[in-house]
Amino acid sequence: MAASIEIYTDGAARGNPGPGGYGVVMLAPGRRKELSAGFQLTTNNRMELLAVIVALEALRFDNQQVTVYSDSRYVVDAVAKGWLFGWEKKGFKGKKNPDLWRRFLDVYRRHDVRFVWVKGHAANPENERCDILATTAADGTHLAEDTGYRPEK
Repeated sequence: MAASIEIYTDGAARGNPGPGGYGVVMLAPGRRKELSAGFQLTTNNRMELLAVIVALEALRFDNQQVTVYSDSRYVVDAVAKGWLFGWEKKGFKGKKNPDLWRRFLDVYRRHDVRFVWVKGHAANPENERCDILATTAADGTHLAEDTGYRPEK
């Protein structure tokens, strides 16, 4: 059986909406990988969710055992409490970020993923590193466009 992969994620937005970024730390036996990116105009929830998506998409093989550690109740509860699957059945009607949730479901279903909520800013070294990666990306000068972001009316 393959070794389990640990993924730590965080997202940040300045102004919510505003410039934002995500940070990821991926750990496997003998390996560590960090990912981050910043966006011009986005929300904190989009960045929290995108962090998980990008991390899962970075896995080179399907059917991996993955534990995702996130301080985002938005992401963790949506999956762990099954809300997401009800949203999907209803076509995400009235829900925010359907573009990212659909993308998440595609990659989520390729792996055996377990979510663990961690308290943010509570001296968890990997979560703290993700926060630094996310905020540094959000404060960057070469920010990408979050093409899926739609301002609320």
